[in-house]
Amino acid sequence: MILRFANLEWKQFFRSSYWQKSVALNVFMVIFALYFILIFLGLGLGLYPLLKEIYPENDPFVMVNRFLFFWILADMAMRFFLQKLPVMNIKPLLILPLKTSKILHYVLRKSAVSFFNFLPLFTAIPFGIMLLVKGYDVLQVGTWVVLIVVITLITNYLNFIIESLSSKTELSFLPIIALVSGLFALNYFNIISFEGLVESGVNAVIEQPLYLLVPIALLVGLYRINYASLKENLYIDQSLKNKTKEATTTDLKWTRRFGSVAPFLQLDLKLIWRNKRPRSTVFILIMGLLYGLIFYPNPQYQDMQWLYVFVGIFVTGIFMINFGQFIPAWDSGYYKLLMSQNIKYKEYLTSKYILMQMSAVIMFVLSIPYVYFGWDILLIHFAAMIFNIGVNSHILLLGGSFNRKRIDLNQRAAFNYQGTGAVQWIIGFPLLLLPMLFFYVPYHYLGFEAGIATVIILGILGVVFHQKIMQLITAKYIDSKYAMIDAFEQTN
Repeated sequence: MILRFANLEWKQFFRSSYWQKSVALNVFMVIFALYFILIFLGLGLGLYPLLKEIYPENDPFVMVNRFLFFWILADMAMRFFLQKLPVMNIKPLLILPLKTSKILHYVLRKSAVSFFNFLPLFTAIPFGIMLLVKGYDVLQVGTWVVLIVVITLITNYLNFIIESLSSKTELSFLPIIALVSGLFALNYFNIISFEGLVESGVNAVIEQPLYLLVPIALLVGLYRINYASLKENLYIDQSLKNKTKEATTTDLKWTRRFGSVAPFLQLDLKLIWRNKRPRSTVFILIMGLLYGLIFYPNPQYQDMQWLYVFVGIFVTGIFMINFGQFIPAWDSGYYKLLMSQNIKYKEYLTSKYILMQMSAVIMFVLSIPYVYFGWDILLIHFAAMIFNIGVNSHILLLGGSFNRKRIDLNQRAAFNYQGTGAVQWIIGFPLLLLPMLFFYVPYHYLGFEAGIATVIILGILGVVFHQKIMQLITAKYIDSKYAMIDAFEQTN
C-alpha cells in the first residue's frame, strides 16, 4: 500500500502543470539543494580540524555537543520557513475501502525522508568518520550519529505542531520567532542554560547508549500527537462543514471619487480585508516601516548614502512590492468570471495602480519620524516614494502580465512561496537595484543633490507619461488574457 501511495504521488507530481510549466524553477531548486549538500558536507569534513584550531585545549567531540543547542534552534527556524509539510490529495481516498491509519502513517512517515532530514547526515557522518580516524570509540561515535538522526526527526515532527499552531494566527511566523528567540534569550542571560542541558544530555547518552531510549520515546510521543491531530481532520465531511462567521459590511463610499475605477478598487480592498494571505501583507507593513532602524542608527552605514535609497524604496514600497508582484494572481480564483464581464481592462489595472500609489504615500507619511536621523533621510524617502509611484508601480503592473501562478488566498503570507514563479525573482532586480544605480552615478560625480534630483525626475516622468505607459501595459495584458485564464484554471 505504501508503494501504491508513492506511485500515485510520483505520477501526480510529474504530470502536473506546475512541473511542466516550471522546469527552469525546478532545475534551480535542484542546484540550490546541491549547494546546501556541499556546504553541509564541507562542514562535516572541516569541523574537527576547525574546532581543534579554535579550541586547541578542548576535545572537538565535546565542543560539538556544546554547540548542538544552537544547531537545533537553527534547524527549527529553517524548517519552519523553508520546509513544506508532506501532503497528499486524500479526499478521493476517503471514499475507498482503505484504512485511515494507513493513510495517516504514510503522510507522517513521508516526512521522515524529507530533504531537511538528510541534510544533517552530510555533516554528522563525515564528522563521525573523522572521529573514528582519530581513534574515538566506535560505539560512542555510532551512538552519537544515531542520536543526531533521532534529534533531527524530533525537530521534524515538532515542526508539524508549530505549523499547526501558527496557521491559527494572522502573523503565522510569530510563534516560531517567539519560541526560538525565547529559548535563545533564556540561555543567553543564563536564566536557563539550555546549552549546558543539551550538552550534558548528549554526553550522558554517549557514555550510556541505553539512555538513547529517552529521545526515542520523545520521538514516538510527538509522532502519536501528530497522528491524533491529523486523525481529527481526516473525514470527508470535515471539508463540507460550514464555517460560521459574524457577517460584517464595509461602506467604501470614499472610493466613489475615483469614478469608474471605484468598483475594482472596492473589490481589491475587500479582498485584502477578508482573506488571510492578502491581509497578512498589511501586517508586513510594520516590518517594512521599521526596516530603516537596521541601517540609519548604525555608524558603519553613515557614509553609504547610496544604500539609503534601497532602504527608502523598501520602506515606502513594502506594500506595493508585496501586493504588486502578484497582480493579477490575487484574482486567480475568479479571474475567468471577471474577464467574462463587460469591463475595461485599463480600469481594472488602474485600480491596482491607485492602490499601490496610495500605499506609497501613506508609508512615506508614516516614515516621517526618520527625520530624527537627518533631513537627508526624509528627502531620500520622498524621492523613493516618487520613484515608486512613477516607475516601480508600472514595472510591477508589466511584470504581472507574465504571472501564470494561481494563489490560494487562505494561505499564510510570510515565507509562503505558493504562487511564486521566475517572474517574482526577476522583477526584484529592477525594483530595488535600478533606483540605487540612478542615484549612485550622479551622486558619485556631482553630489547628493544631483542623485536625489535624478531619482525624483525619473519618478515624475513616469507620472507624466502614465497614460501612455498604461496603454502599452493594457495591450500586453489583453494579449496574455487567455493564457492567464488557462493557467489560473490549473490547480496542480
